[in-house]
Amino acid sequence: MIKKIAHKITHGEKASESITRSAVLIATMGLASRGLGLIRDRILATNFGADDILDAYYAAFKIPDLIYNLLILGALSAAFIPVFTGLISRKHKEENLREAWNLVNTILTIGVITVGAISLLILIFSRPIVDLMAFGYSPEKRELILQMTRIMLWSPIILGISGILGGILNSFRKFFFYSLSPIFYNLGIIIGAVFLTKYFGPLGLSWGVILGALGHLAVQIPEVWRSGFRFVPNFNWRNKHFKKVLKLMIPRTLGIATAQINLLAVVVIASTLESGSLAVFNFANNLQSVPLGLFGISFAVASFPVLSRLWAKEKKEQFVSELTATLRKIIFLIIPFSALMYVLRAQIVRVILGAGKFNWEDTQLTFTALGIFTFSLWAQSLIPLLARAFYAIQDTKTPFLVGLLSEFLNVVLAVYLSKRYGVPGLVTAFSLTISLNAFLLYFILRRKVGGIRKKGVIKTFGKVVVATIALVLVAQVLKTTFGAEFFGRENTFLSVLFQLLVSIFGGLGAFMIVAQKLKIEELDYFFGIIRKQFLRKTR
Repeated sequence: MIKKIAHKITHGEKASESITRSAVLIATMGLASRGLGLIRDRILATNFGADDILDAYYAAFKIPDLIYNLLILGALSAAFIPVFTGLISRKHKEENLREAWNLVNTILTIGVITVGAISLLILIFSRPIVDLMAFGYSPEKRELILQMTRIMLWSPIILGISGILGGILNSFRKFFFYSLSPIFYNLGIIIGAVFLTKYFGPLGLSWGVILGALGHLAVQIPEVWRSGFRFVPNFNWRNKHFKKVLKLMIPRTLGIATAQINLLAVVVIASTLESGSLAVFNFANNLQSVPLGLFGISFAVASFPVLSRLWAKEKKEQFVSELTATLRKIIFLIIPFSALMYVLRAQIVRVILGAGKFNWEDTQLTFTALGIFTFSLWAQSLIPLLARAFYAIQDTKTPFLVGLLSEFLNVVLAVYLSKRYGVPGLVTAFSLTISLNAFLLYFILRRKVGGIRKKGVIKTFGKVVVATIALVLVAQVLKTTFGAEFFGRENTFLSVLFQLLVSIFGGLGAFMIVAQKLKIEELDYFFGIIRKQFLRKTR
């Protein structure tokens, strides 16, 4: 099935269907990756609980993530893909391909040197940086964070190279191996948690991250090679396309800087709260990111090359049409899953994380945080698409300014609310400000591109909300009916799992029945895609 989808995407078809098929491919692989991510989190929760070691592990991630996101992710999402896609989409393809590969070689050469130099600089000053970032933790805990950080500083270099290669595959709409890379990344972390910790203690978690980063890179190399890329060191920073990438990435990088500083602020604030607070925040965030990755990220990644190509060819009407259709599909998918996750938050946390050292108190804190996260899932799912629409029209300033405002408000609210409510206060601040971010991006984008078809979006939203109400009612009734009392015993793993599965399938069944009665177009559309894929007769 996946190979057929990949073939379709590569050989051209209607833009809207191409985006959906690409999103299906990315979501399918993403489901496997997220599944491994949940297994990873269960292993971490079982072996360590929401305690000091995981607090240190998640805190140590922040500095390497900051380097990668600033120098690589900013260039990729905002600048490299639109410029590279523009080159390979033009006439005189052979000449432009040569320019495109020169651009990649320049970015790889200068990028690796830059990321390596910054990583080395941070390595030298890592102790005062960690002491400042985690001042609320004990000296022993800060020492563990320091050792983990020094190991993980290799990951931005490896993931930086992998990110550029992934950008090439994205531009050619070759999503299969690009989508495989997170699976290998999670496998590496799992190997670290299960095996390497036996030899290196808690530091085995950090070595698992490095192993995962190497897997992330290795799986993409063969397909990039088949696409025609050959690495030749190139220091030509005067390359006009490289300068254009730099110009586009500066506002995006500044925007990411504010977001990363905000994440560092979460670490600082969490270090003043009770032990395990950062681990609880990350566990809840990882759980709610499953539907986010499946629906929000997959459609955003799939649509980006298409939107960039349409805008480059000055097909504005088609750009607006595809953007609107993709918005409606994300709304159709994310709202019911957000509601389902809220209703079944306790069961989800207990089934996925509730074992070993992860006790009932950890479970309560995590499902409380997860419930608050679900109220902003719609915003988190729309922002990747809205932001990429701005990048496709080569406007990186607007998302930066909107992000700057929302991140500033987030820090202010997080400081205030966390003092009163602890981890739930951190999550509440995040949910409120991310929702504001989505609203602002949507309304500004409507003005810039001549008006997203508001009527169709609102109509879809209204119908989906009605169908979601039916989902919530049925899921709640089933959850209550098949509780522990139904089995005449305490909440064992199997009884909670059965309660969870019955409620999920019952709720989704009710949603689809009502959605069909309301004639929601997206339901028929997705059923049509499934029918075409599985029931197509061989000609």
